[in-house]
Amino acid sequence: MEINDVTGQIIDAAMTVHSVLGPGLLESAYEACLAYELRKRSLKVDVQLELPIEYDGVRLDVGYRIDLLIEDAVIVELKAVSEIQPIHEAQLLSYLKLSKKKIGLLINFHVLRLKDGIKRMAN
Repeated sequence: MEINDVTGQIIDAAMTVHSVLGPGLLESAYEACLAYELRKRSLKVDVQLELPIEYDGVRLDVGYRIDLLIEDAVIVELKAVSEIQPIHEAQLLSYLKLSKKKIGLLINFHVLRLKDGIKRMAN
C-alpha cells in the first residue's frame, strides 16, 4: 500500500471515530477507537510503541512512546487539546527523525470539525 493510501485511510478512520465520539474525551479513548477502526480496515497498527534515542553510540529508553505506528510507515500523534501548539509539531518531527520515518499525522480530536485538527508532516 502506498503511503498516501495509508494516510488517506488513517484520516478517514479518524473522521469516523470523531463523528461517533465527538470532541471532549481523553486522548486514550480516541487512541483505542482509532486503533480498532484501523485494524478493521486490515491495517497493521502498533500502539504506544517505545521510541528509544541513540546518544553517544548508546541506545537509551527515555520514555518516549509513539501513539500509533501504521503499516510500519506512518506515525500518528494524537492530541485532545484546545489548540495545537508549536511544541506538538516539534514533538512529531522529533519522533519522525528518531524513528527514521518519513510521514506523520498530528491529529487533534478536540475540535468541532476534525479536518481543522489534522496536520500532515514530513521528515
